[in-house]
Amino acid sequence: MTEASAETLQIAQDAFQDFCQGLAQGEWSAFLNRLSEDFTFWFPAGPFQGLNVGADKAKAFFEMVSQVFPEGLTLTVQQITSNATTVVFEVRSQGLMLGKPYENQAAIAFDIKNGQVCSYREYLNVVFQR
Repeated sequence: MTEASAETLQIAQDAFQDFCQGLAQGEWSAFLNRLSEDFTFWFPAGPFQGLNVGADKAKAFFEMVSQVFPEGLTLTVQQITSNATTVVFEVRSQGLMLGKPYENQAAIAFDIKNGQVCSYREYLNVVFQR
């Protein structure tokens, strides 16, 4: 692993901890403070489906996530893959989505630039339990 890759991995892991905290408790300020001014995110479904630009849009998205998962969502990392600019976290998540059991497998990618998260992408496979 190169020095640049190690630094990218550490920045992304720290940001991911704040991301997980946001999902668990609905407090997103620590994660939002890690975003670059030119931040973009891509989400595969719902009202924010597709490419979204800007920290304000991200704030609105994560506030919506907290409303959908008011009791919080717990992530378990299965695997991490990284290079000099991107870190991908393969995760399993569990919680209650609007009061109903929810389980998900996802890949969450953070791109890192100048010590900040400049991009977030999520790819998911949702399984709703009955």
